[in-house]
Amino acid sequence: MSNASSTFDDILRCARSLIIAGGYNGFSYADIAKVVGIRNASIHHHFPAKSDLVRTLVARYRAEAEAGIAELERNVADPAGQLRAYTGYWQACIIDASAPFCVCALLATQIPVLPAEVALEVRAHFRVLSAWLTSVLERGAREGSLRLDGTAEAEAETFLATVHGAMLSARAYGDAGMFGVVIRPLLARLIFSR
Repeated sequence: MSNASSTFDDILRCARSLIIAGGYNGFSYADIAKVVGIRNASIHHHFPAKSDLVRTLVARYRAEAEAGIAELERNVADPAGQLRAYTGYWQACIIDASAPFCVCALLATQIPVLPAEVALEVRAHFRVLSAWLTSVLERGAREGSLRLDGTAEAEAETFLATVHGAMLSARAYGDAGMFGVVIRPLLARLIFSR
């Protein structure tokens, strides 16, 4: 069972890197088989269709993101610190290329061509992030550490769009530092300096 579990995880890891590199239609089972060193039939055993593979990948990604948010909530008490930690996480990932782009953000750009079940998972990821950010922004506004120009919900969507746009800018320019160039003014606008 351990070997099957390892193959399952290897397939998902490979698919994740291939999606980040080229999107949903930018890879095939043959590409995964070559990288992982297995036959296509082994991939089909675990994931009968590509949509099954990517839906499972996004569901796992969502679970990882939710665990990361829960850990951030436990370790960083103040809302301003949580916003800094969230953007700092992405900045570090982009700089060291460990996760240079959010899988769900990349797939969101491809919603029109995604299978419905994959699109559903991608949308659920954004809803979870938006709800968490809304709660952080509401808390920060109540405590007086964050300044909101609109509703917490609208600010959360602006924050998400800016973070993901900053990832896109860093990728487009081939410059990891571009992420910080875009994010710093966002944080400066939201966080009261003391």
